[in-house]
Amino acid sequence: MFKRKKKEPKIREPRFKAIRDAYAVTKSVKPWIGTLLIVIFVAVLGIGIGIGFLISHPVYVGFIALPLALLASLFVFSRIALAASYASVEGQIGAGASVLMAIRKGWTTTPAVAVNKNQDMVHRSVGRAGIVLTAEGSIATRQLVQSARKDAERFAPGVPIYEIWVGDGEGQIPLRKLQKQVGKYKKSLSAHQMREVRARLKAVGGMSLPIPKGPMPKNVRVPKR
Repeated sequence: MFKRKKKEPKIREPRFKAIRDAYAVTKSVKPWIGTLLIVIFVAVLGIGIGIGFLISHPVYVGFIALPLALLASLFVFSRIALAASYASVEGQIGAGASVLMAIRKGWTTTPAVAVNKNQDMVHRSVGRAGIVLTAEGSIATRQLVQSARKDAERFAPGVPIYEIWVGDGEGQIPLRKLQKQVGKYKKSLSAHQMREVRARLKAVGGMSLPIPKGPMPKNVRVPKR
């Protein structure tokens, strides 16, 4: 009898390190972030202590206001860090792939399944909704998308295929809304079918590209249905 091999424990990145990295990225884009967070913390705490003096319990209310001040600072930081993370990769080669690969679960993205000499490219994501082809670059990406679509239809016939163009123009999806757009597509595959599609499409791999590094907004989850 063969012994069942134990699953290797997943190595998770320490939360403090993730916050520190996110702060570093945010500060590089918005240098005033540290001052703003201190002001918010002090303001909320001060308001709490002020209310405490009015009801003759400054220490008690101040103790309650302390975690509220921390939560307020973290909430503001998370919103600003999210915008800064997009700004830090926007305009870089493979920025769309970086955002797509940051989707926490449910989707697997293969970057640059189609590329031309001008560095226009198409990324392919596979999930329960089907296949999503995301194009980055000039109008020439339309030809790349058609090529990637033919490959997908050849290896995964009958699977729904969606097309996205990243950008700020008409009919395009801004980088910051890319994850949300992917989450809008209705599920049409079972988990088993999705795995089968992924396996089939391994034959149509992507290219090795310098995908932008850094803490991307992994806390943005694709909405469940």
